[in-house]
Amino acid sequence: MHDLMNFDTRGLPGVSVVTQAFTDAVEKQSGALGFEPGVVYVPHPIQNRTPEELAKIADDCVEPVLALLQVSTRKT
Repeated sequence: MHDLMNFDTRGLPGVSVVTQAFTDAVEKQSGALGFEPGVVYVPHPIQNRTPEELAKIADDCVEPVLALLQVSTRKT
């Protein structure tokens, strides 16, 4: 979160890709920092996934990540 906030203050777009198990942590930390990060949530857990499942998860989050990067770019 701090790295993403650092990018944002420099005018660099960024997005965090986080598993759904960390939704509350992202919300609490971003609230404490007063920062609204671009976040894409993916299914949890990740470590037990097959290569095919990981590829699908990655493929499924490309469009949302790109959309958030475009929004970030327009803000600067």
